[in-house]
Parts: sequence; C-alpha cells; structure tokens
Amino acid sequence: MKKAVKIILIIFGSILVLGIGILAYVMTNHVKQIDAIVIKDINLSEVADGTYMGDHSVLPVIVEAKVTVKDHRITEIILTKHINGQGKPAEILPGKVVESQSLKVDTVTGATSSSKVILKAIQNALEKGMQGNE
Repeated sequence: MKKAVKIILIIFGSILVLGIGILAYVMTNHVKQIDAIVIKDINLSEVADGTYMGDHSVLPVIVEAKVTVKDHRITEIILTKHINGQGKPAEILPGKVVESQSLKVDTVTGATSSSKVILKAIQNALEKGMQGNE
C-alpha cells in the first residue's frame, strides 16, 4: 500500500511539474507576442469615409472593432468582440482614440494586453480604409 501511495504521489508530482512548465511557456510566449505589437499612428487624411472592421488577437485576448470615419475623422469605434481575460478596463480606449483622433494613447494599467490588442484591431480597421488600399 505504501508503494502505491508513493507511485501516485510521483505521478501527481510529475503532472504538476509538467503543467507548471506548460503554463510558464504559454505565458512567456504571450508576453513576447504582446511586446511585439507595434501600434502605428494612421494619417487620417488618407482614410476614406466609411465603416471598417478590424481584428487582432493574442490569446486569450481577441478583439474585433468597427471603426467609422467621416471627413477624415474617426467618429465612432465599437468593439464588436472583446474576449479579454481580465482586460475589461481597456474598453475605454476606443473613446480615447476618438477624442484624440490618434492611436497614440496610453494603455490602461493592469490591462496592457487588452489595450494593445484593441489598438491593433483599430489600426487594422483604419488601414482597410486607406485610399489606394481598398
């Protein structure tokens, strides 16, 4: 019986160590992907009037954004999807982008991943509206 308990403890310990290793790998990969996101400010004079969809994801964060432009100004940004983990506070960013008419806004402390993915989705939408890129 003692031998069976030792075997069970060894198996459980091995599974635990493996799980921690996989989690560490996933988290390291996530951080690298987030760090690699580069947000380019878009010249709005090159964006045609219209409504454009953009998306971006770095698991577990998935964002779809609908961006409306009129007279070369962003008039509305709606997040049609935001699977965010704990990044819900970053949902204030679309309003800040509309207010500043720029993607160069500060990320939300504690919601950096969601912030960067939201901004990238907005950038991707605006790039679809760039004249000559339609």
